[in-house]
Amino acid sequence: MEETGDRECERGRKMIDIKELLTFSVEQKASDVHIAVGIPPKLRINGKLIEVECPPLEPMDAAEMIGATMNERHKQILKERGEVDFSFDSDETGRFRVNVFMDRGNMAAAYRRVETVIPRPDQLGIPSEVVELYKKKRGLVLVTGPTGSGKSTTLASIINKANENLTDHIITLEDPIEYVHHHKKSVVNQREVGMDTLSYGNALRAALREDPDIILLGEMRDLETISTAITAAETGHLVFSTLHTIGAANTIDRIIDVFPTHQQQQTRVQLAMILEGVISQALVPAEDGRGRVAAFEVMFGSAAIRSLIREAKTHQIQSTIQTSRQMGMITLDDHLFELYKEGAISRENALIYAQDQVAMKKKM
Repeated sequence: MEETGDRECERGRKMIDIKELLTFSVEQKASDVHIAVGIPPKLRINGKLIEVECPPLEPMDAAEMIGATMNERHKQILKERGEVDFSFDSDETGRFRVNVFMDRGNMAAAYRRVETVIPRPDQLGIPSEVVELYKKKRGLVLVTGPTGSGKSTTLASIINKANENLTDHIITLEDPIEYVHHHKKSVVNQREVGMDTLSYGNALRAALREDPDIILLGEMRDLETISTAITAAETGHLVFSTLHTIGAANTIDRIIDVFPTHQQQQTRVQLAMILEGVISQALVPAEDGRGRVAAFEVMFGSAAIRSLIREAKTHQIQSTIQTSRQMGMITLDDHLFELYKEGAISRENALIYAQDQVAMKKKM
């Protein structure tokens, strides 16, 4: 990173140009850029934070750098709420998803790079059975995993496949919009929370009156959005969304737990009817040090799975997935083990990302 120091900091205490920094991050294949007072900017490369060779940022430096990527509406929201999400793009830098927040009275930000070209499913390693879910006429499909696990990219790739092959009306509701979808065979309307609509709940209720075939809900955040998403799937729409959960069973439990106790059994019945798939994923450092590899857990809404959901036996879902390989299902640990055997990831990382490390060690 020595070149970074020469290139970005040759002006001493003068403000680093944010566009130059973002462009450099793209050249270095960084996934994220972090800006905070008291430290130099940092880039996340292959999952690790690397410091740019610059002096620590003063409060005014950080404020001016970050402010150069914000409009007046973003600044007003930051003032009112203490944080704001938006997208930033330019010809020089490409597209970034941005979160600006206050940190002990100073501005700080995280910039996540978003590819302008939507990757194909095969480039991401998405199982073909998962991709085919876009052909369903109704139901709920969830992509889950921790922050930074590639959920948005997986969904964008599947939605793009639908856009290329179906003559449907697709509505995406996002905060902020990450990947831009152009009209292909389908009509695609994209709405950004805070700019095009007040909230996910408002946008989702409105979407049901806009004749959609497919709805992409950026995140199921609360009772209102989860309940409305279930209703949308029940009434003949295909709904894709995300949750910050790991594993199919945990995902189902999280949804049920959001509802008041007296509504939980009815929600289980509804979920058993509409759930078409839960895809949990993790991005694992590649063995060759070049980027990261996606590991997936795949659960489909088979008769056995639907019965377990309805009867509140989610603790049995993992074993049902293990015995349903012929249907395209796979546990995260089994996929990690396959990636390890193929030499795609190291033994150490297979164990780190495994849900059951003891069982993984025995396999090895």
